[in-house]
Amino acid sequence: MSLPFFKSSDIDLMNGEEFSASRPLKSASVLIPIVERDDSANVIFTRRTAAARHHAGQISFPGGRKEDQDRGPAATALREAQEEFGLDPRNVDILGHGHVHETSTGFLITPVVGCVASDCVPVLKIEEVAEVFEFPLNHLADLSSYRIESREWRSARRYFYVIDYGSYRIWGATARILFGLAERLKS
Repeated sequence: MSLPFFKSSDIDLMNGEEFSASRPLKSASVLIPIVERDDSANVIFTRRTAAARHHAGQISFPGGRKEDQDRGPAATALREAQEEFGLDPRNVDILGHGHVHETSTGFLITPVVGCVASDCVPVLKIEEVAEVFEFPLNHLADLSSYRIESREWRSARRYFYVIDYGSYRIWGATARILFGLAERLKS
């Protein structure tokens, strides 16, 4: 499966409000790790620790900022997944790239979709990751599972996608990237 590049952003729901076109964007990548379990495809997520410097306690994909030695988005995503929960890059078959996503915090995130070997056992980097868990892909691919919420941030009302599964709540850039993937899977 090859997914096309096209851009989404945190401003998709902002009624035409725009970010500064001249602001510098930092390159980042996330891995959307898909694993088969009991004849079902699941997506692996991490929950950041409460003490994490950024996005404390939030659910996210493994990923982060591009480093100089990274040879493209997949290398960044795989390096970060290995650092965060011990995923050996040799156990990931890269399927393609998702929507390139611009965040309000100045990142341009490339989602990298990969199929993970089912026998991988997570080894958490406890300074960053509190938990690794899975959601069924069929739930994440169901567009009716998503809703839009808002809150005040930096003196403005901000709108964002949210998806829940059990007691877990995914929102913000992670939910927007998932929504884009769900849209693509439906087409």
